[in-house]
Amino acid sequence: MKRAATLSALACLLAVTAAAPAASEAPAASQGALSGAGKKASALDTVPRRGVLRVCTTGDYRPFTHFDPTTGRYRGVDIEMAQDLAKSLDATPRYVATTWSRLVADLSAGRCDIAMGGVSITLPRARSVSFSEPTRTDGKTPIARCADQAKYQTLEQIDRPGTTVIVNPGGTNEEFARAHIKRATLKVHPDNTTIFDEIIAGRADVMMTDAGETRYQAKIHPELCSIHPDKPFTFSEKAYAVPRGDAEFTAYVNQWVHLATHDGTYRAYEEEWMK
Repeated sequence: MKRAATLSALACLLAVTAAAPAASEAPAASQGALSGAGKKASALDTVPRRGVLRVCTTGDYRPFTHFDPTTGRYRGVDIEMAQDLAKSLDATPRYVATTWSRLVADLSAGRCDIAMGGVSITLPRARSVSFSEPTRTDGKTPIARCADQAKYQTLEQIDRPGTTVIVNPGGTNEEFARAHIKRATLKVHPDNTTIFDEIIAGRADVMMTDAGETRYQAKIHPELCSIHPDKPFTFSEKAYAVPRGDAEFTAYVNQWVHLATHDGTYRAYEEEWMK
């Protein structure tokens, strides 16, 4: 009788021991399911489902992005690119108005899926957003009245008392100007669409902005000359900004940019605007 009871107790102990590993594995399996369910959906999936690609853009930086108040439409090199990206995702673009000072915050807050329109890659921005492959190289260079272009060839010539340097607020142009202009007068002009008229009218002397913009503005304003755009003061690259943490969407945008910058698509849009 005692032996039977002992065997019965041993059988129970073995059953409990055998069941223990299965019990300890259950929470891990459950946790894995929760992790999968809790993962934030990629824009690579949500944009096609929504049928809309939300694009943050400033609308004040030709030739890359320009909002025409008379038509209510956006135009520019990167607006054309936004249409192509949206089409590749079975979606249509919807433009979300932003400013240079708000652009990173708007993208990080989820107000748009991507930021486009002559956005320069900078390390401070890269702490908050991810960047695609570059679309082009650029750099800060002066633009001034053609009659005065010989006076503003170097930073030393520009940064002199009596010179008025004009700049738009909130972006890399202002950062560069504040870092290098110490003796000249620095004038902040809030509207980047009319800032070049200030130089033409003589209310400012020179602006330092990306070479691509100086070339375009010199083309549409014969009074202005782009000063050594092939040898800018700085090196920078333009790209598209996407939210941090969305590796799938970032990889897709990278591949799309890579193809567009190697099959002639991006170059054709630039040439169309620079003619």
